[in-house]
Amino acid sequence: MVSELGFVGTNDLVGITRGRAMPLPRLEDSLDTGCGWVPANLGIGPFGHIVAEGEVFGSTGDLRLIPDPATRTQFPTAEGAPPLTVMLGDTVNIDLTPWAACPRTFLRTAVADLAAETGLHIYGAFEHEFMLVTDDEPPAPFSLDALLSGEPWGSGLVTALTKAGIEPENWLPEYGANQWEVVIPPALDVEIADRAVLLRDLVRHYSKLHGKQASFSPLLDPDGSGNGVHLHVSLRTGDGVPATFDASRPGRMSEVAGQFAAGILRHCRAITALTASSVVSYQRLTPHRWSAGHAFLGEQNREAMLRICPLVEVEGKNRAAQYNIEYRAGDATSNPWLYLGCIIRAGLEGIRNQLPAPRVLDVEVDALTPEERTEAGVRTLPASLDEALEALVEDEVVAGWFDTEMLDTFLAIKREEIARAKGRSDADICADYRDVY
Repeated sequence: MVSELGFVGTNDLVGITRGRAMPLPRLEDSLDTGCGWVPANLGIGPFGHIVAEGEVFGSTGDLRLIPDPATRTQFPTAEGAPPLTVMLGDTVNIDLTPWAACPRTFLRTAVADLAAETGLHIYGAFEHEFMLVTDDEPPAPFSLDALLSGEPWGSGLVTALTKAGIEPENWLPEYGANQWEVVIPPALDVEIADRAVLLRDLVRHYSKLHGKQASFSPLLDPDGSGNGVHLHVSLRTGDGVPATFDASRPGRMSEVAGQFAAGILRHCRAITALTASSVVSYQRLTPHRWSAGHAFLGEQNREAMLRICPLVEVEGKNRAAQYNIEYRAGDATSNPWLYLGCIIRAGLEGIRNQLPAPRVLDVEVDALTPEERTEAGVRTLPASLDEALEALVEDEVVAGWFDTEMLDTFLAIKREEIARAKGRSDADICADYRDVY
């Protein structure tokens, strides 16, 4: 008799889900104590090894991974094999107190602080793009032919996501070669990021079962289209009332939402290191790629780092419930818990400091003079991972959000990625990350 397994996992500093499996009944009996884990595991980089000893956690120490039953998800398996039950969890000390370097705890704490100080919660979803790695000639973008060419893999994937509780709102062939986009419904607080973690692993695993390689890497070809992970967020009160919309204000953005957006823009250069976390990310984050060419607040402008999303402007549709802000400078080399946690932390800083709402800019940035850009509050994003790390270290507010050991480990991993890429071609760098993500 084949044992059905349960897996408890954490998503690490490079956005990869790692953990341990055990017979499912044993996992069910261990929900309160979980399984053993090791601090040094947080120092594993995207290419499979722990960064240089002495820069991160060494060989000492022990932790526990505590599964969260609310994340219970059944993964499809090969025909004839039993299903796999996956639960995401929190990394804790062996006395079960929170571990300061746990990425999921980082998000939990940010959510709790936002609620305690403002009474507000985050409501939103991550929107993912990915590509199939293939030499096949790509069909026409957005076409029915492209959709049909993906069958029955596409409808099977949507079914697998739906069975896992991540029911797609939209499934479509995108603009890039063999590129797809999946849009899922919004959720509250930590669940927003939990769904993103599970979705990426489900898509990659289901595709592999059906003879396909799905890659969420930011760029597979230096001359091609990129894959973004956009975050849509709005603010809600504790009883679920939307708090982001105000028809009387510029951009129809409420005062508190304007402060929240201003905080993100103030700290955008530092937080980009956490939302676009790889060397290859910065081949994509350039003007005219429809990614995030500059840091400003736009409306119906896909070059903006922050965008006010369009509403369905018809009678009977609740505008306040629809209204959300899209953060566009992110990709799947990031950890979703850290990504969302940084957006919350930056927005909370804006609320604390009562920052004025950003100007809503709806012109092509290239049409503005340098003086006009400065007046409009347009800023440049980091041009490289190295520049993003410098911005992170120099921004004392952002750096102060992180446990020192977590930050040091993150910086060590990323600096090793930079060293690995030095002197290599853009195409070789793209190929490296394509196979990891």
